[in-house]
Amino acid sequence: MNQSLSEELPPSYDVFLSYAADDAAWARTLAEQLAGHGLSPFLDQWSIEPGDIVLHRVEDALRASAHGIAVISPASVRDARAMDEYAVLATEAASRGLRFIPVLLGHVPTPPFAAHRVWRDFSDATGREFTLRAAELAAVIADRPAGADGSPSPDTLRATHPTPPRPVIPPPRPAFVVCYAPGDATYGSRLAGQLRVAGLPVWSTDDLRPGDAHFWTIRQQLRHAVAVVVVMTPRSQDSDDVTRMILEGQVHGRPFVPVLLDGDVNYHLAATWYVDARDGALLDTARLDLLRQLHEDVRENRPVRLPEAAHRLSGGSRRPVVAMTGSAGLERLRAHLAEDEYEHADLLTTRLVLEAAGRLTEGWLRERQANGVPLDLLAGIDALWNARSDGRQGFGRQLAQTPARGRRAPRFTELGTALGWRDAPEAPVPRLYRDFVRRSAPVGELGGPRADLEPGPPRLPGFFPTLRDPGHENDPDWYDRWSSTVLTAHARLREWKAAR
Repeated sequence: MNQSLSEELPPSYDVFLSYAADDAAWARTLAEQLAGHGLSPFLDQWSIEPGDIVLHRVEDALRASAHGIAVISPASVRDARAMDEYAVLATEAASRGLRFIPVLLGHVPTPPFAAHRVWRDFSDATGREFTLRAAELAAVIADRPAGADGSPSPDTLRATHPTPPRPVIPPPRPAFVVCYAPGDATYGSRLAGQLRVAGLPVWSTDDLRPGDAHFWTIRQQLRHAVAVVVVMTPRSQDSDDVTRMILEGQVHGRPFVPVLLDGDVNYHLAATWYVDARDGALLDTARLDLLRQLHEDVRENRPVRLPEAAHRLSGGSRRPVVAMTGSAGLERLRAHLAEDEYEHADLLTTRLVLEAAGRLTEGWLRERQANGVPLDLLAGIDALWNARSDGRQGFGRQLAQTPARGRRAPRFTELGTALGWRDAPEAPVPRLYRDFVRRSAPVGELGGPRADLEPGPPRLPGFFPTLRDPGHENDPDWYDRWSSTVLTAHARLREWKAAR
């Protein structure tokens, strides 16, 4: 009886290969390589016998496979059957965790459902290069080390498209997330390797595997990072990917350990102490000990002693901060808003205002410094927020909601209540930026913020921009400095409003 049942069960496969008919010979060669590494691939050329119902056989094989490779080529995008199989693979990946690995063959745009996955490009791979890439795929499918030299794959480092909101669960082990631009990959990989050898948990884009949901894997790691280690160079300053990683870490209040490899301090890390590595050296023993201390603080849920540690790491020195021109800053702000990255846009707005007043390093404004903020910059910022939110967000909307107090400006407590930053003038403001901005998110069925999802378009009119800087939330006087910044900016805004 047991023997009969086992014979009726469909065979299991390590990986299902989907491809267009015109790519059959190439797919067979890839399947042979994978089989040579001890895997069991499903290839219809091998597995469908005369008399089989093809559709049923393919469906059974999909359900019996733990991985799926979609060969994306000029031929496949014209092949209805191949595109149907690709769609099924994407669905299986979402519903039961099948690892969906797009493989590019020929120069063709990646279909949208595959674009947020880490892919592998075989377009120009022949001979030994083809063999090496096939071996890497086999190692991923078998969940064993690939034996590579540690350098990141160019495919892994490419930008991909963000996907709709979904829950971001903690990684199995929070780590030091090492961020760097592709042009700094050699140093970044060496630095990550040094931290691993020192016994510290480390994650970088080198650790993305084919089939990972690129955008969400990075966000998962950053949200729960022990600390964010940023390799600062002119290349990382200009990298949209590195910028988003920095902003994501700031939104969730993660500690930062910037490492200055070349150039000046990153625009988004102006108020942060850094490690000076302009000689190209890695971290010395004292610096590694300080990172171990930081890891211990986070693991034991103690207050992070990073301000003191970072000051010691940098030797107490500061260097000039890379300046961002107003037009470049507004264009980047436009891009964040276009992608509904409201928290990122909020942090960038704060930096644009502070830089214009010459207070980027200090991180806050005094009332007498209001004239340092150009009215045309405030107008440009307001126009972008206003246009993206259909008039619900921006400085102009905030001014319209500001309580009237005659000649005197409203108190910060009253202003914060009017804008939804607090429930009442006497009520506390959430201490952490990530909890604070969640107040503006779409509400769930019970009326509370949907903490399991990414905040969507803000529902509270006038909530953004907040001018709050999460980089100073560990300072004892953070609230007073934030209050001063907001009231200073609003004093300048009243001048702007009067001049309109």
